[in-house]
Amino acid sequence: METWIYFTLLAAFMQAVRTAGQKQLSTHLNAMATTAVRYVYALPFAIMYLLWMMDHRQVALPALNEQFLSYALIASVTQILGTAFLVAAFKYRNFAVATSLAKTEAIQVAIVGALVFSASLTALGWLSVVIGVVGVLIVSKVRFTFADVFQNPGAGFGLASGLGLAITTLLIREASLALNTDLMVSAATTLVFMVFVQSIISLLYVFLQDRQQLVVMVSQWRLCLFVGITSVLGSIGWFTGASYQNAAYVKALGQVEFFITLFLTYRIFKEKISLMEYVGMALIIVSVVILLLWA
Repeated sequence: METWIYFTLLAAFMQAVRTAGQKQLSTHLNAMATTAVRYVYALPFAIMYLLWMMDHRQVALPALNEQFLSYALIASVTQILGTAFLVAAFKYRNFAVATSLAKTEAIQVAIVGALVFSASLTALGWLSVVIGVVGVLIVSKVRFTFADVFQNPGAGFGLASGLGLAITTLLIREASLALNTDLMVSAATTLVFMVFVQSIISLLYVFLQDRQQLVVMVSQWRLCLFVGITSVLGSIGWFTGASYQNAAYVKALGQVEFFITLFLTYRIFKEKISLMEYVGMALIIVSVVILLLWA
């Protein structure tokens, strides 16, 4: 298999596990503090990964040019917003539904990428993305109308999370490619830069909003460390996958994450899996097969 496939599968698995950790952590922390944890506790591991990758690939740290800084800084903000919206959605809808609404990110990546970055897909590529998103929505048994986006905070936060993360993925790819160096190193450099910026932004916000949350972030260090480690492993997968391949294809394949999400929903949060959810899972499988074999 191609490099981007391995890293995308790593990302999908780790993101599902991390999201479950954030779900539990959100019972102790507010949305922004829970978001801050994934960056602050991930930063040391991201730095170690970059140093190891530079040594392993025998590549020096690339210069951070203006184009990279523009893309990476904007992506840092949109990812914080996307993550905060997802955590906020947990307050209104269950784990699977909140995650599935955010997973409309896949189709949003394809649309925004085609409109803004001229990252067009093949006809089969579009088919794969659409089938996958439909499968995710069926799996989660989502029932909402366009009016819900404005009337139901949970639906609105979920969809807003998808848009924020879609823009982030597209900008991560552009930032990594702007470094014009080994893709493994450029992905790692982009990761460290963004996590560093996001740690500062989120910690500052938490400090100004409710500094007592900082104390809880320390007292809950075991769960926070779990979220941080799974977050950095997932980010390594997403950043590297997006550096090697069209972001829409990466996110389309990444929807296999929902199989893990369903397992966690069933095993940890004690929510049942219905026949329709299995139908949705079958559609996701069809989506991935089309993507890997023909798109």
